[in-house]
Amino acid sequence: MSLVARHLESEGICTVVIGSARDIVEECGVPRFLFVDFPLGNPCGKPWDVPMQQALIGEAFDLLEKSWQPRTTVQAPFAWTADENDLWRNRYMHVDDSNREALAEAGRKRREQQRQTKQQMNKKSSG
Repeated sequence: MSLVARHLESEGICTVVIGSARDIVEECGVPRFLFVDFPLGNPCGKPWDVPMQQALIGEAFDLLEKSWQPRTTVQAPFAWTADENDLWRNRYMHVDDSNREALAEAGRKRREQQRQTKQQMNKKSSG
């Protein structure tokens, strides 16, 4: 999305990226970025919280209208509640003895599926 925003801007179309992965989006150098410090997949607010979602979209329009320099980042004024915040941050990409073997097995299955897909694609392209 970040690279699309940069391309659109180069063609004269103004953009605002709303997202939760601050380091990645800022590294890509988007012109305007509304950072929402929520779990990944929730950049436009909590599910079913329509007033929050509308406020975030309003923040994005304000940023579009009032940004003063390239690569402007504004942090949204909302926070996931402390308990919810701790829960998702502690669980995201967490590996310990309770899930290590299940994650390893899922990785093995994914690699095997990728190997099989690659073989099928090679057969199609050479046949």
